[in-house]
Amino acid sequence: MIDLPLSALEVAMVETGTRAVDTLRDTTAFARRLDALGYRRLWYAEHHHSPAIGAFPPVVLTAHAAASTSAIRLGSGGVLAPNHAPIMLAEQFGTLAALHPDRIDLGIGRGPGTFDESTARALRRGAGPTTDDAYRDDVAATLRFLVDEVALGPLPEPWLLASSTAGAALAADLGLPLAFAHHIRPDNTLAALGHYRAHFSPSAWCARPRVLVCVETICAETREEALRLAGPMNVVKAGLLKGHSDAPFPSPAEASAHPFTAEERQALAAFGAHQAYGTPESVVRRLSEVADATGADELMLVTPVYALAARLRSYELVMRHASSGASRPATHHSVP
Repeated sequence: MIDLPLSALEVAMVETGTRAVDTLRDTTAFARRLDALGYRRLWYAEHHHSPAIGAFPPVVLTAHAAASTSAIRLGSGGVLAPNHAPIMLAEQFGTLAALHPDRIDLGIGRGPGTFDESTARALRRGAGPTTDDAYRDDVAATLRFLVDEVALGPLPEPWLLASSTAGAALAADLGLPLAFAHHIRPDNTLAALGHYRAHFSPSAWCARPRVLVCVETICAETREEALRLAGPMNVVKAGLLKGHSDAPFPSPAEASAHPFTAEERQALAAFGAHQAYGTPESVVRRLSEVADATGADELMLVTPVYALAARLRSYELVMRHASSGASRPATHHSVP
C-alpha cells in the first residue's frame, strides 16, 4: 500500500510514425485524465534537439494544462536554470501562479537538456557550461525576483531538482523542497537524501526537509506486458549510454527487434531493479519499498511508454491499487 501522494512527470515522447503536434495533443488528454484520477501534481521536463522527446517549453505546457484542468498542480520538472534569465523565470511562473492560485510549481534543475553541444551553446547564447557558483546564483536570483520583482500575489511553489549529492546540498542550503531523480541516478538516491536532511536550513519557502522521489513506473495487467512496454525506453537508454539519442521513440515491436549488447542488457537490468515494473500489485509493493527506503513525502511516477492509452492505463492501475493516501489532498503554500 502507498500512503503518500502520487504525482506524474510528463516527458512528452515523440513516437515513431507520429509528429510533434500529435504529442502535444496527447499531453492535453494526459493532463485531463490525471486530474480526474486524483494525482497531486504533473510536471513537464525541459529537453532540446532530441528526435525522441519534444522540445516543448515547460512554461507553455504548464499554462495550457492549467487552462484545461481544474485541480491538479502543474509546473516544471524542471526548467533548467542555465538556459534562462532568472528574472524571466520569475515573471513567467509568477504570472502563472497569479492566474492559477495554489496550483503552480517551479521546479528548477541544472542540466543543459540536450546531448548536443551546439544546441547547449545556442541555449546559453554561446556561454560555456555553468559553474556551481553560477548555478547557485541563478537559483537564488530566481527566488529573489519572485518576491521582489513579480509580487503578483500567490507565488509558485519552488522545488530544486537533483540527481546527485551536490544538487541535494544546494537544496538543503537554500531551504528548498527537493525533487530527486531516482529514475535517472538511483545509485545516488540514499546518500543524497541523507545529506539533504542532515544539512537542511529552514527558510521562508520550506520549514522542514521535504522530499519528492521520482520513479520510473510501468504498470500493466501482466508482468510480460509491462516489460514489453518498457522496451522502447530501453532502446532510448541504450543510445544514451553511448551519449546520443538520434531516433524517434520506437514502438514496442521495433524495440523487441533491437540488438542490445550484453553490456547494455546488464546495465538496463541493474537500472530496472531500482524502478517499478510489473502488475499493479508488484508495482505498488515496489513503490512502497522505495517510499520506505527513502522516507519520501511524495512519489512522482514517470511512465515512458509508447501510446497514450497504454501510458494512461499504467497510471490508472497504480492509482486504483494504491491506498487512499495516494489521491490528491488539498495543499497550501505559504508565501515568504
